[in-house]
Amino acid sequence: MSKLWNSFHEADKVEPIARKQLADWGVDYFDLYIVHFPIALKYLDPSVRYPPSWTTAEGKIELANAPIHETWGAMETLVDKKLARSIGVSNFSTQLLMDLLRYARVRPATLQIEHHPYLTQTRLVNYAQEQGIAVTAYSSFGPLSFIELDLKHAKDTPLLFEHATINSIAEKHGRTPAQVLLRWSTQRKIAVIPKSNDPTRLAQNLQVTDFDLETSELEAISALDKGLRFNDPMAVSFISAIDFRYLVLTVAFSTASASPFSKPFQTKPVWAFWRRKRLRIPKKEILRIMTLTPGTNEIKYSNLFTEA
Repeated sequence: MSKLWNSFHEADKVEPIARKQLADWGVDYFDLYIVHFPIALKYLDPSVRYPPSWTTAEGKIELANAPIHETWGAMETLVDKKLARSIGVSNFSTQLLMDLLRYARVRPATLQIEHHPYLTQTRLVNYAQEQGIAVTAYSSFGPLSFIELDLKHAKDTPLLFEHATINSIAEKHGRTPAQVLLRWSTQRKIAVIPKSNDPTRLAQNLQVTDFDLETSELEAISALDKGLRFNDPMAVSFISAIDFRYLVLTVAFSTASASPFSKPFQTKPVWAFWRRKRLRIPKKEILRIMTLTPGTNEIKYSNLFTEA
């Protein structure tokens, strides 16, 4: 399995980079090839930087204009040419998944998302499973893997391994907190891909299908949901001008008390305060971003990844 990085979303860039990845691995095809993020970045030739990153050679984040349907069409070609047996997506919202299924000739086999008790994404999971799309969870242990990235909100979040709810359930079943967290997912038909460098923990992570949690325990763990996302690329510190505008629009849209279709939005400019700057946001830009990032009642840095 491998993934298509954001800077290779243009149709003519997908197959060449897939072939390079196959050559690097020394295999003829991928069992599964996934679109990593629903974000298209400016192309950077692998001869300049490989593996790729979020930034250009100048250290900036620059978006590209490739829409998802263009990228997916190229992904489908990989299946036609037997370079990939199955294709899938990662970090897609419910809305993006709905849109993709409207035109996909080859349906996504899997949806990989950040999923843990602090971010259950229940509606997204339910929709994907109803559509016959296998859901795979990464970061099953919540903030743990993000602390080393020096993310403040990860460091400020109580560790799931130390949470009273998780520990009481683990003690009852004679299991580790990690095993309880993994079983919480697998018992709800969500695949898990935990990581560890410890051989003992690796073995424990495999022993999560020989016991069942009670319904009340599944519900108690799910009740820990905070909508707290750690893998949020729009929260990085080196945001380009266009990304900055997206953030401002998201905050303005999310905190507005009226519906975007109501009269106040149609007749009055929307104002937002961000980094001590007052910005006037035209109605046409609100509506354009709205189609990409449906709002919620909460301020989130990247509504691109929130569910409907």
